Amino acid sequence: MWVVRTLTPIFLFSIFMRRRPLARAAVVGGAAYYAGKRGAEASQREADQEARLQDLEAQQAYGAPPPQQYAPPPPPPAPAASGGLSEDSMAKLQQLAQLHEQGILTDAEFEVQKQKILQGM
Repeated sequence: MWVVRTLTPIFLFSIFMRRRPLARAAVVGGAAYYAGKRGAEASQREADQEARLQDLEAQQAYGAPPPQQYAPPPPPPAPAASGGLSEDSMAKLQQLAQLHEQGILTDAEFEVQKQKILQGM
């Protein structure tokens, strides 16, 4: 048993001595991997930004307008016929006049409704 006791500290010492370089190598390797990965991401972002800048410079050089991000506004509504009222408005006014003549609408109600039709509301 005496032999086992004297070898035990030497044996334990050799195990820990082997583990330290392995652990150190693992830490160094992990740090190098992380730094390389971040460097690659940074260079990719820089390349993307450079490509966008070149596109914008090319558009400005050729006088091309930049691409629109929004839809163009809708065209303004067509103006009413300059000849007067439409047939639909005329029919509504005639119907309104009939209601006024029958006494269903008062003078004030008739005027309000007539103005709405004439203004196109």
